[in-house]
Amino acid sequence: MVFPAHAIRHPRTIALIGKYQSRKIGDALIALAAYLQDRGVSVFIERETAERMARPDELSRWMVCGFVDIGAHADIAIVLGGDGTMLNAARKLARYKVPLVGVNQGRLGFMTDISRKDMLSVMDDLLDGNFQPETRMMLDAEVIYTKRENASNIALNDIVIDKGAIGRMIEYNLSIDGEFVSTQRADGLIISTPTGSTAYALSANGPILHPALTGIALVPLCPHALTNRPVLIDDRSEIEVVVTHADDARVYFDGQVTLDLRCGDAIRIHRSEHSICLLHPPGYQYFSMLRQKLHWGEHPAGESEG
Repeated sequence: MVFPAHAIRHPRTIALIGKYQSRKIGDALIALAAYLQDRGVSVFIERETAERMARPDELSRWMVCGFVDIGAHADIAIVLGGDGTMLNAARKLARYKVPLVGVNQGRLGFMTDISRKDMLSVMDDLLDGNFQPETRMMLDAEVIYTKRENASNIALNDIVIDKGAIGRMIEYNLSIDGEFVSTQRADGLIISTPTGSTAYALSANGPILHPALTGIALVPLCPHALTNRPVLIDDRSEIEVVVTHADDARVYFDGQVTLDLRCGDAIRIHRSEHSICLLHPPGYQYFSMLRQKLHWGEHPAGESEG
């Protein structure tokens, strides 16, 4: 997918999207909107973000609109929040090819790589077109139900088939490109993009995939057979999972959208035609980010270097 280069180099309309959790986040959003306006940028505030503000009247200087209008008119969207806020914005805006910038207001923030304290100081680089664009692949899924209308959704991180609230394993048949792979019993299965390899898949001992890769990782959740290991497949593959035994199975998209599953239901997954462009500030390096977030090379508390 080709993103509009002129909008990345010279953004004139910028949308702000946030998850209002505290007065501090609201103050950051208002400060950013005012700064951009002073630089001659037209500012949109995403509607749900505005509605969650403690004092919506503070946003009266700027246009409040939904994701459809943001997709139609914004050159760039800046997301203030954690990775969850970024994932939601990515699913809503992928079809519109709006590049995303992340300001971290959460905890780890693998995708929101600008700190709150540096937020205003890096905006000049953004407006001058000095941010680094990076394209991230996404996944499409169709849920084929046996007794109701089919459903579909998209994910940037992962699609997870899970046992649900009941503590019993599920059983499913896994096929890739029409070839039967195996019947597996487990708590579930994570189908992850490279972006999602540092999310849920990482906690399930899946591999970390560099975002430049275009593979898809299949990571079993607590498999009954310990020989069921994570597998990396080509991004052109089609994956099919058929639920054969379950009491309360579900499928999750980026951990945010949930659909119930019953025995006989199938999930077909492939690389999406849509992708997301993340814009990184000057000096951004992927492995530097991993060292910081995952504390690589640090000594355990109380242990000296020797």
